[in-house]
Amino acid sequence: MRTSCLLPLTLAAAVARAHYIFSNLIVNGVAQGGDYAYIRKNSNSYMPSFTSEVVNSPDLRCNKGATAGSTKTYSVKAGDKIGFKLSFNEFIEHPGPAFVYMSKAPGSVASYDGSGDWFKAYEAGLCGGNAATDYLVRPEHIAIHEGHVGKAQFYMECAQLKIEGPGGGAPAPLVKIPGIYSANDPGIAYNKWTGSPAAYVMPGPKVWGGGASSGGGNSGNSGNSGNNNNGAGAGASAEPSTPSTAINDAAPTGGSGAAPSAPPSTGGGGAGGSGETAQMFGQCGGSGWSGPTACAQGACKAVNQYYSQCS
Repeated sequence: MRTSCLLPLTLAAAVARAHYIFSNLIVNGVAQGGDYAYIRKNSNSYMPSFTSEVVNSPDLRCNKGATAGSTKTYSVKAGDKIGFKLSFNEFIEHPGPAFVYMSKAPGSVASYDGSGDWFKAYEAGLCGGNAATDYLVRPEHIAIHEGHVGKAQFYMECAQLKIEGPGGGAPAPLVKIPGIYSANDPGIAYNKWTGSPAAYVMPGPKVWGGGASSGGGNSGNSGNSGNNNNGAGAGASAEPSTPSTAINDAAPTGGSGAAPSAPPSTGGGGAGGSGETAQMFGQCGGSGWSGPTACAQGACKAVNQYYSQCS
């Protein structure tokens, strides 16, 4: 991996919340424009997209409603470091891996729908050709605290960048989105709530090595994408087929001070029914919700008409 081609995922934030979205482009440590100036705006605010909704949908590319349109394109040089600030001053406090994917636009990125080839570039990107090249750059975090019940949460956006200057290399492997994940991938349907969680396997393709040898890889602990994540992003393995360490929760700021010891309750009788309760940060209400409505910790608070959460 060439140090001149590093693409760190900077997640700047200030206070803890349950959900989050990447809304502001950062270049060489400086925020550029306001929210969604250079990032395509999604239609579901900071709410997640669940496994069954997106793994086989074009919405997995840039999120729901985030289509080509009026978004501006920012010019950077090969070797610049880019990052993404979280909207609403949030933290990533759910456990799970973080990635950055890139896709070269066939023409102007402003009109590109992302249907071409993608490669995983986390910490190995911003390497253009000898001429200015347009790219979609896609940061993503997958929250897996409810992955074991088919409800992994996907948070992703697409920034529009024009990368200028010498670079080189042939990104690989090239993939299509959708097509990078399946609902049954071990890293998406992962159960961290057992007494002995399995070693975590990164979902998706291998990380492109930036044109250098990828021998050996870099297996990282992706689990603590917790509420203290306001610097470098969660570690990503350069060899996703090699298990990394098991995922653990960080204790959320403002919570009980201890990580949950049991999985979020997922169904059956609400308060006064079967006696089941939702754990801290688990769902406890919303339109169509049939699970528990009482909280083991905290109080059930409505985020919107479709989702209430113990906090």
